[in-house]
Amino acid sequence: MIRSMTGYGRSMQHIGEADITVEIRAVNNRFLDLSVRLPRALSYCEDKIKSELQKKISRGKVDVFVTYVRPQGEHIVVEPNLNAAASYSEAMHKIDELLGTTSKIDAVSLSRFPEVFTVTREVPDEDQVWADLRTVVLDAADRFNEMREAEGEKMAEDVLEKLSTIEELVGKVEDKSAPRLEAYREKLFNKMLAVLEASDIDEKRILEEAAIYADHTAVDEETVRLRSHIGQFRDIVAAGGPVGRKLDFLVQEINREINTTGSKGADLEITGYVVDLKSETEKIREQIQNIE
Repeated sequence: MIRSMTGYGRSMQHIGEADITVEIRAVNNRFLDLSVRLPRALSYCEDKIKSELQKKISRGKVDVFVTYVRPQGEHIVVEPNLNAAASYSEAMHKIDELLGTTSKIDAVSLSRFPEVFTVTREVPDEDQVWADLRTVVLDAADRFNEMREAEGEKMAEDVLEKLSTIEELVGKVEDKSAPRLEAYREKLFNKMLAVLEASDIDEKRILEEAAIYADHTAVDEETVRLRSHIGQFRDIVAAGGPVGRKLDFLVQEINREINTTGSKGADLEITGYVVDLKSETEKIREQIQNIE
């Protein structure tokens, strides 16, 4: 199945103690341009996210937005430093003895001094954080690809419909070309014969020269190649996957054969068919710019 390069996917999950949200958006681009925005604390996950998404996306300008929130906040552990508290308490008693004062020494008063309490913040396990984040990234990527595949299916239908129109027009060119070529060859022969009737040139030679010149206006080779390209086009679409570049190249080849047909088929009706062929081919080319 072919995919559009444009799409959107979002996944929001609560895993462990965190709320994780991943959004993926993409627009057309010639190559894969992947940008990841995530909290600074998770910067070590950026390359890992890109590595996972490169397995699922081959073309497009892709923006990834990650939010990671722990509703209960950071885990903080507070421990008393009893040695420091005892030292402060002893020092305060000495001051009271020297100055003859009386101080109220309790835990509240001691807590005002530095180093009486030690505060440590729990550092999340990076491997676990990445495992949780990866789950959400892959889910968002699946949703993103589902949307691109749905759009790609519609694009494939539209492109194949236009391709059928091109095939019908090629048939009309072929039907018109054969009798036109024979009539042109006969007309050319008669003109050459009239011009050279006073000479002693062999009539058979004149006929051969007329046939050779007339063959230069034949479009049989072009229409055969056009039908071959059309068949290849359908095969590529049926195979699916990232085929945008292949189809773009094939459309260029189709357009080249159409141009040659127009330049060789010196007939007003064939010229009209060629104009229609170029119009349908241009519509396909524009559509293919959206295919991955």
